[in-house]
Amino acid sequence: MSSNSTLFQHCVNGEAPDTGDTTWVLLSTILVLGMMPALAFFEAGLLRSKNTLSIITQVISGIVVLTVMWQAFGFSLTFGPTQHGIIGNLNHAFLIGVSYQDCSVHAPFIPSAAYAMFMMMFANITPLLMTGAFAERVKFKAFIILTVFWEIIVFYPVAHWIWGGGWLETQFKVLDFAGGIVIHTSAGVGALVISLYLGKRNGFEKYGGEFPPSNIPLAALGAALLWMGWFGFNAGSALAAGSVATSAVASTQIGGSFSAIVWIVLSWLRGKPSAVAVLNGVIAGLAGITPASGYINSQYSIGLGVVLGLASYLSVYLLKHKLHIDDALDVSSVHGLTGIIGSLAIGFCAEKAINPNGENGVFFGNPRLLGVQLLAVVVVAAWSAFVTFVLLVVIDKFVGLRIDQQEEDMGLDLVEHGEFAYHNISLTGNEHHYAHINSSHDLFN
Repeated sequence: MSSNSTLFQHCVNGEAPDTGDTTWVLLSTILVLGMMPALAFFEAGLLRSKNTLSIITQVISGIVVLTVMWQAFGFSLTFGPTQHGIIGNLNHAFLIGVSYQDCSVHAPFIPSAAYAMFMMMFANITPLLMTGAFAERVKFKAFIILTVFWEIIVFYPVAHWIWGGGWLETQFKVLDFAGGIVIHTSAGVGALVISLYLGKRNGFEKYGGEFPPSNIPLAALGAALLWMGWFGFNAGSALAAGSVATSAVASTQIGGSFSAIVWIVLSWLRGKPSAVAVLNGVIAGLAGITPASGYINSQYSIGLGVVLGLASYLSVYLLKHKLHIDDALDVSSVHGLTGIIGSLAIGFCAEKAINPNGENGVFFGNPRLLGVQLLAVVVVAAWSAFVTFVLLVVIDKFVGLRIDQQEEDMGLDLVEHGEFAYHNISLTGNEHHYAHINSSHDLFN
């Protein structure tokens, strides 16, 4: 694509956008938006109470900052006319020329503005997934800077390469239905790099890496809302209400459920069936089925769900309990590894009978697709790891990443935001410090 005229066009057969498809995509947009506060609740419930508001503030602040970026230049860089297959241009900065009537080459049945809003939700949630890895120990200022530059340097180019007419899409025809490579691989690898760079939280060895959750019902509520929103995430990526969306709904439910069954059984074998385990098992399955949900049938979704459950559970055990890597909420295992597995599963299980716009995989006579998927995973993982590490070094040098030990013991809610999620000030021993912070921040004193 080299000019504006090739990016937007009349819809199929020159007709108006399909109202049914548009309705489905707009509903899916709202469902995916709901996943972000749901992510905040899920993470807050699994963290210690003194860091509840910090994670909620990070996620909600991230939504609004990333929305402004997407509207100003993110959509144009991701889906604008390609510049040598690497990135788009700024022809559509501030959504100039993004039509409410005409369709996009990326979505031929819905208005291009509806497509831009739907994809904005994917752009927003990707860097926010990493909050679970560095929770409880990163300065808010460092979080904002990391999120902004990671989005620009990692997400926008990667999404362009695979979804926006970039080199991995046009030259190799990489398949990623709803973000296993673009979202989960990039964020999962970034989360692992951040965890390694930051080091362990105070008390990691005491608790074996498993700090007591503050509010499991809140985490369960967040997981339930994530689960519901994931149908918009996956089935909405069909960009039409039809057989592919139906297949994605089925695969999403199957993958999440079979992965959760594995987590329940394994946690039971180690002691008692764990509420946290079943929540993580569902999320792991949903993340891993994401890239394949629009390309594989229900039977392969069962097998993939089981593999995802086994792999993610064992990965948490290896990284946290054997290697002592403090990925606080196991983002690298529950999102990153599963996203990689699901993306590679496309190379085996994809079939054009499910999605005519896809390809057949190894099991249907096309071994080339597996190589293509592997190439994309390696390239995106390497790019995310490299950029994440460089950003961490630069931010740490000029701003500082991690709060000090005393502040970590007090909690980010108090130190970074001057607030408490729960009215337990008398239990903290920090009443005077809290009063001092509130006084210094009260503009009306």
